[in-house]
Amino acid sequence: MTSVSGVRGIVGDSMTPETVVKYVHAFAQPLKGKKIVVGGDPRISQFFIRPLVKSVLMASGCQVVDIGITPTPTVQIAVEKLAAAGGIAITASHNPIQWNGLKFIGGDGLFLPEKKITELFRRAEKPGRVYANWKELGSEESYGSAIEDHLQAIYDLSYIDVDLIRSKKFKVALDCVNGAGGVIIPKLLEHLGCEIVGLNLEPTGMFAHTPEPVPQNLGDLCRAVKESQADLGFAVDPDVDRCAIIGNDGNPLGEEYTLALTVKFILMKKPGHVVINLSTSRAIDDLVLYYNCILTKTKVGEINVADKMREVGAVIGGEGNGGVILPDIHLGRDAPAAVALTLQHLAEGGKSINELKQTLPQYYILKDKSSLGEVNPDVVMEHFANKYRGEQLDFSDGLRIDRSDSWIHLRKSNTEPIMRIIVEARTPEIAWRILQEAKDEIARLDRRT
Repeated sequence: MTSVSGVRGIVGDSMTPETVVKYVHAFAQPLKGKKIVVGGDPRISQFFIRPLVKSVLMASGCQVVDIGITPTPTVQIAVEKLAAAGGIAITASHNPIQWNGLKFIGGDGLFLPEKKITELFRRAEKPGRVYANWKELGSEESYGSAIEDHLQAIYDLSYIDVDLIRSKKFKVALDCVNGAGGVIIPKLLEHLGCEIVGLNLEPTGMFAHTPEPVPQNLGDLCRAVKESQADLGFAVDPDVDRCAIIGNDGNPLGEEYTLALTVKFILMKKPGHVVINLSTSRAIDDLVLYYNCILTKTKVGEINVADKMREVGAVIGGEGNGGVILPDIHLGRDAPAAVALTLQHLAEGGKSINELKQTLPQYYILKDKSSLGEVNPDVVMEHFANKYRGEQLDFSDGLRIDRSDSWIHLRKSNTEPIMRIIVEARTPEIAWRILQEAKDEIARLDRRT
């Protein structure tokens, strides 16, 4: 699978040594003689992928800086800190253990924009590869302070009061799913004076459960919060760019509310422009309106949000899957930053995390997909655009339909014959009804073909 997020696949099937060589060489071609940062999560297949990535980079004449097992946002920060020409995070993000992948980072610390990643994919498909001669081979060095650099950037934020958070002595349940979160989130919580109820903290790469931090995968963490009477729980994905929160009652807040809480906190401190993608909760719209600020929406994909944030000088942004982007640190989704902002918000608010959630606009979001069968996805889009022609329509990334009490976002998959459907409404009942109606209509269109 190739996308603006890079390359990922199932190890031994589509993610093979040949695949790694093909794409890393294409990335390295324009960067001969320059410094490249390499990091990534600890999933088992990194033991063959990491040495291969570094070997191809050096064979292409690049100077490799290995920063070890690190979150994706830490790799991005290290690229900037070390003035590197780029970086590669070896990770398949929230995908299960049989997957791995490569996220390509530019010299600005951001993922490659759509135009550049498309050029990389085009180079990868060209026959023949040219490598450096023996006098021009690259080198390798290690840099062991990347995690500390990332944490220090968080502690240095003007609105993070470490002493205040420490004074609250929060009890925090934490699930790092045996990914890269184990090398950074416990250190962060310990520095902030928290008592940790830890689950799956060791970065073994043997994920204890399906790693995407969504409610159906967080049962153990929910129980840990309740049984230990913790103030809240945090769950992160293997490469630590997404963060989910469990309430003090042992129930998930919903991944959309990680971003909503941080947006409210930042806009209270420094009102400004906010950028989100089109699949993000309307709670953000309401918050931005309440604080009399400006909201811009982009296509789905972290780089699309980050690029727009840089363009408009946004103070906060992100994606509704628990991906918070705080430009005061860097323009990338950052779970450690989300954890720190949440604890500061909690420390200042004097309320429980559940009470804080109740101060936010309340919506119910559903994310699903529908098989297209033989029907052309463009026909589906046209059908829904015609049906809802009296509503507000946005065609910049599939079709988003905004109605007074709800919205629907339809996006076709580039890799399989399905339509992704996201629905949000004021109540679960309304959201479920709209979702089922949409799926039924797609099924009817398929039967007509």
